[in-house]
Amino acid sequence: MAIAILGPTFPDLAANVNKNVSQISFIFVGRSSGYFGGSLIGGLLVDCMNAQILLGFSMLATAMGLYAIPWCKTAILLTAMMSVIGFSMGVLDTGGNVVALDTWGAEAGPHMQALHFSFALGAFVTPILAKMALGGSAVDPQDHLVGTGDHQPTVDSPVSSEKLHFTMNVMSSYTMIGIYVLLVALFFCLLYWKSSSARDRRKFSAQKYKIAKYHYALIILLSVFFFWYVGAEVTYGSYIFTYARTHVGMKESEAAGLNSVFWGSFAACRGLAICLAACSHPGSIILLSIICSTVSSLFLALFNTHPVSLWLGSAVYGASMAAIFPSGISWVEQYTTIQGKSAALFVMGAAMGEMCIPAAVGFLQGHYPAVPVLMYTALVSAAMTAMLFPVLYKLATSPSDPKRKGAGDGNLQEALLSNSHLEEEDEDDKEGKEWNEADFEVIEMNDTRQNSVIETSTNIQGESALATSAHTLSGKICNSSPLLSIGSPRRKTSSKND
Repeated sequence: MAIAILGPTFPDLAANVNKNVSQISFIFVGRSSGYFGGSLIGGLLVDCMNAQILLGFSMLATAMGLYAIPWCKTAILLTAMMSVIGFSMGVLDTGGNVVALDTWGAEAGPHMQALHFSFALGAFVTPILAKMALGGSAVDPQDHLVGTGDHQPTVDSPVSSEKLHFTMNVMSSYTMIGIYVLLVALFFCLLYWKSSSARDRRKFSAQKYKIAKYHYALIILLSVFFFWYVGAEVTYGSYIFTYARTHVGMKESEAAGLNSVFWGSFAACRGLAICLAACSHPGSIILLSIICSTVSSLFLALFNTHPVSLWLGSAVYGASMAAIFPSGISWVEQYTTIQGKSAALFVMGAAMGEMCIPAAVGFLQGHYPAVPVLMYTALVSAAMTAMLFPVLYKLATSPSDPKRKGAGDGNLQEALLSNSHLEEEDEDDKEGKEWNEADFEVIEMNDTRQNSVIETSTNIQGESALATSAHTLSGKICNSSPLLSIGSPRRKTSSKND
């Protein structure tokens, strides 16, 4: 909603800063730059701080930016505020994907589809909300250029009062969205306050981390995959209206309907993908989507001037593009662990595609107006994704080295050690008590046996000593006494032998 509200209110924002639409188009660059930086910083922050409080503060910053936008009276201030909102939304996009993966793990498929379905739902609801807030009318931005001399509007002029009226309408639409975002931010803060740190450490340490053999190559190639996919999606949705008007000669209402068919099928299939992901493998969804997008883009490129082919091809193309991004993240999570840095690369690749491919299509379309650049771009993007996915699958399913099994990077191991240190101490205390009791029993038994053995050996040694001393004493007595020696058996035997 925060992203889509800019389109319907763009002329009114231009009027609010006394500019026309072309003079403030650079605010899109400011928001995209902030989004790119937020994706990068968010990937780093989500690995070193609590994700719930990070998302809460990011949504709080988004709400504050939405409140401030209608009060920006200069183009520079408006661009700066757009950059702040783009930065916070980049953090939200990266952190939201990581939290979904960390929360549901291997079962994150339907939840990822639901998360990205909410994007399409917000984009569908926002124009309706903006139309209700603006009352179905808009300010002509050409009437609000920076005036000099006789063209400078006064406070009491009708233009000034009309401008104030539309400023209040724009403020109401941004305020409604800001209130909603603020409520969600408060929910994240409540989750953070209610959660126990020991429970978080236990959950973190209990997770199983796996690293693919070609982990970094897999992450980079998947970022390139998202570059082509998101770039093609945004480009087709942005230029199909203009293409239908200039190349096919459709009426404005028909071209708008064609645009609605694309985004409507896109949103509907993202909703259906929630149920499909619960009973299907993410790789199967990606493969089916790539086949459908390739066939539909080829159909559109071959029959690029037929209205029927445009209606049918746009519907199938929008449906086939719906589930690729969330399915791609769920798919790669099955083979290697996705942390904040990896998710940041995915979002940054998507942001680069969203910025570069539409700009390239606009440039080429202006220089070659007779060529259906939009349809050829859709076909090339579908072909690139079709070639990249088998390579990704080969890298993901490569057998890991025995040395790499269960091994992550140094930061992950340090985090595991630091977060599970207290829990290990608790477990060691419990196990220590149990083992100490058993050890005491064993030691007592060993002491008893050892004492009995010592006593027995002492008794035996004492008896042997007594017997030896008695024998020695008796021998001495026999040798020293004549009476006893005569009557001794040995003496009698010897006399008989004699």
